[in-house]
Amino acid sequence: MRFIVDECTGPFVAHWLRKQGHDVFSVYEEARGMEDNAIIHKAFTESWILITNDKDFGEKIYRERHQHNGVVLLRLDDERSINKIEIIRQLLEGYADQLIDSFVTVTETQVKFARR
Repeated sequence: MRFIVDECTGPFVAHWLRKQGHDVFSVYEEARGMEDNAIIHKAFTESWILITNDKDFGEKIYRERHQHNGVVLLRLDDERSINKIEIIRQLLEGYADQLIDSFVTVTETQVKFARR
């Protein structure tokens, strides 16, 4: 799969995804400081699924009507990289085929899908 990992989600998540064989663009490593509008535009035009901790992307999708190919919003109590990776591992194991074109909110205990 193709993922763009937001700066706030961090480079460890990007490294782990690459090790799993995914194509990854890390905002932290490759475009630090990139604006949210530019991230969502890049993700859509280049067919990336966005992984972020930034709830502002919900606003961009639902209020501002930005198009997307999929967004995974991590709403975690434990923001350590190891926890993010474990939650994403579980998400991919159980729901990988449902991520494209979905807005997915993920907590430690719940996965919630919203389709366009």
